[in-house]
Amino acid sequence: MDADVTDSAGPPSDPDRPAEDKPQDRSRDRSREESGRPEDEAPGGTTSEGPSPEGPAPEDGAPQDDAPQEEGPAAPEADEAAAETGEGDSTEGGPAESGPKAGAEGGPKAAADADGVQTWADRPKDGIVAARKSHWLRWTALAASFLVLVAAGVGWWMYKKLDGNITTDTSAAAELKAYEKERPAPVVMDAQNILLIGSDSRAGDNRKYGRDDGGSQRSDTTILLHLAADRKSATAVSIPRDLMVEIPSCSTGDDKKSREQFTQFNTAFELGGTACTIRTVERMTGIRIDHHMVVDFNGFKGMVDAVDGVEICLKEPIDDKDAHLELPAGRQTLNGEEALGYVRARKSLGNGSDTERMERQQQFLGALVNKMQSNGVLLNPTRLYPVLDAATKSLTTDPGLDSLRDLYDLVRGMRDVPTEQVQFLTVPRQPYRNNPNRDELVEPDAGDLFKQLREDKPVAVVPADELEEAERDKESGQDGKPDDAGSESPTPTPTYSGSSAADDLCKQ
Repeated sequence: MDADVTDSAGPPSDPDRPAEDKPQDRSRDRSREESGRPEDEAPGGTTSEGPSPEGPAPEDGAPQDDAPQEEGPAAPEADEAAAETGEGDSTEGGPAESGPKAGAEGGPKAAADADGVQTWADRPKDGIVAARKSHWLRWTALAASFLVLVAAGVGWWMYKKLDGNITTDTSAAAELKAYEKERPAPVVMDAQNILLIGSDSRAGDNRKYGRDDGGSQRSDTTILLHLAADRKSATAVSIPRDLMVEIPSCSTGDDKKSREQFTQFNTAFELGGTACTIRTVERMTGIRIDHHMVVDFNGFKGMVDAVDGVEICLKEPIDDKDAHLELPAGRQTLNGEEALGYVRARKSLGNGSDTERMERQQQFLGALVNKMQSNGVLLNPTRLYPVLDAATKSLTTDPGLDSLRDLYDLVRGMRDVPTEQVQFLTVPRQPYRNNPNRDELVEPDAGDLFKQLREDKPVAVVPADELEEAERDKESGQDGKPDDAGSESPTPTPTYSGSSAADDLCKQ
């Protein structure tokens, strides 16, 4: 029995523990696993079967190693392993205190500090900061993406809304195509000639401005707008509605054709609509009309309101019941409703002629253009949108201008034109010889104007009184004053009575 109790190669077994549950055996196994040493080799080159220096002396009769054993501390690996298991011998003041705590706190942490790497205590704090940064970055990205999507959605909605406001005049395009052979050919490809027609219909929302003739269409104002190829000038020529012209045979609304006739200009619109008006203008001027726009009263009012009104000056007060207009004299800003009455008033202003009314319309349009350019409306999408919305709601165009993109390209081409080069004039005319209540063209002045526009050459405009004074001076020079007939000079630019968008209505 004694031989079975004592191990001849090591310390005696603990009588209080089972033989198979040996602390040193388990500590050695764990030490081997951590150190990677072979099972048969102990620290310091001794075999695993050597006696423990701190263990009790072997019993009498147990074999001893031949080499003397030196007394000293136990192997650190064994102590650490025993400390981790909590089963090693622990004596007061012994190596037990350097076991678990020293191994856990002094080992990996000290090594990390020595290498300059973050310590275990710092890692959770940095992890929280990194997580917070990642959290905010994700939310910022999501917010930015949401704003981009909202902006894109709003932009698309605005585009579709404005684009859907425009009415396309397909019937005019079809008739013009049928008469393509008799239409003039373009002379300067990059120049643009656009016919602007102000509808005088009293149907629908326009009923309050006069008697409704069954919704019949009439042209109250017609302007030929010429945009130079270099987009450095724009010339708007008004065509009087009472001007006597040759109107070709046109298709009428009841699928019939009108006869060719010499009559008032605005009859063309009443008989055959836009296509008939375009063909009449092309026959009279020889200018190819590239595009056309028809704007009714409400569109004009909306544009004026969209720019917060237009300023004018009145020498005398106005009280015109037919035009729904009552204004005091002096400087004032007109809203859309007042502006419409101002440009339509006829009998209560001046001599009551259509000539003065056209001049007033030109001056007001010039002030409107000046207001849009000076306030940056054409360069500011936020301010431009209400103007386009008001215009497109009451706009009918040919297929070449029936989209918002086409209109924007047109506006973009005009926004850099200097206001002094946005000119307004009326085609040269005089009272018709057979009826003083009608007009007829003055030749060769009218022909010269049409030739300049057709060939994209410049024209000049001055106020009517300055033009009359210049003509008197010219006649005086021909009556006896010497001239420079022998000197060569370039052909002078034709000059006509008119105004520009840069003119101040309150200084005239």
